[in-house]
Amino acid sequence: MVWAPGTARAARKIATAAALGGGGLTALGATAYGLLIAESLLARKVIGRPHGMEGPPSDGVYGDFSGAPIAMALLGDSLSVGLGMTDPARTPGVLLAHGLASVAERPVRLHVVGKSGAPSAELGDQVDRALKAEPDLAVIFVGANDVTTQTPPAAAVRYLSKAVRRLREAGAEVVVGTCPDLGTVRPIAQPLRWVTRRWSRQLAAAQTVAVVDAGGRTVAFADVLGPEFATNPGEMFGPDRFHPSARGYAQAAYAVLPSVCAALRLWPEPRPARGEGLQPIYLAAATAAEESGTEVSATRVAGRATGPHGKWVTLFRRRLGETLNDA
Repeated sequence: MVWAPGTARAARKIATAAALGGGGLTALGATAYGLLIAESLLARKVIGRPHGMEGPPSDGVYGDFSGAPIAMALLGDSLSVGLGMTDPARTPGVLLAHGLASVAERPVRLHVVGKSGAPSAELGDQVDRALKAEPDLAVIFVGANDVTTQTPPAAAVRYLSKAVRRLREAGAEVVVGTCPDLGTVRPIAQPLRWVTRRWSRQLAAAQTVAVVDAGGRTVAFADVLGPEFATNPGEMFGPDRFHPSARGYAQAAYAVLPSVCAALRLWPEPRPARGEGLQPIYLAAATAAEESGTEVSATRVAGRATGPHGKWVTLFRRRLGETLNDA
């Protein structure tokens, strides 16, 4: 794993600004902000429109098992609804529900409240709807639209933190898939691609700090829309060349599934590999932002939640196959 010191510093700055209710224009400054606006307008001209503005209806009970269903709410943006898919079975929510049901050997009742195009500012209304389903688990996919709408990162993080706290206070476990690396989107040219990559990863790191502090855990999406999307765009991106294809949605869902199972204590904690395990939160957040599938969650050291460099966390690169073998 690669740690980017600048990402760690940016995460600390954004998270601090979010907590204090302030913050600068963006994580990258006014110059990059202006560049992003100008070139994003050009990128939008070459990005087509997906099939429909929402994903197919996917609420329901999944898994041919007996027992009380596990209630799972899915919140966030177009990734949460599977925008561009026509078959519910290919959406991330249904894939997650089937995977969770298989591990738990219980049915899963899925309730999708996400909305295509939603930034973090809309999470409050989504939480209102999600809580009506009394979820045992809430999964949130958010961040991409905060970048494309130039939302100040501190504001975006503040909305996310509040949403996670409300869900945790209601008794739900919370797993957040952090902002994906939008630098992999082909219609976005350089230097905008570099700007969006840096902005995406700084936001993802700050999201991790806020979510863990609010009682949830995060899974980095940076490289889920990374190397394979860059080398196989025809397979991993949908017709609009912006949203994932069915294969891309599956990869995102399966990146989150191990952490979903761990949050519900259905799988044991994995054995730390080199560079994993106990870390200060800002170091872990920066590291996770560079590596897809990396989970960050709170822990204690000698009974203490914080150390000299902030909250203690554990960082794992959860591997689906290895976790299945350990279970």
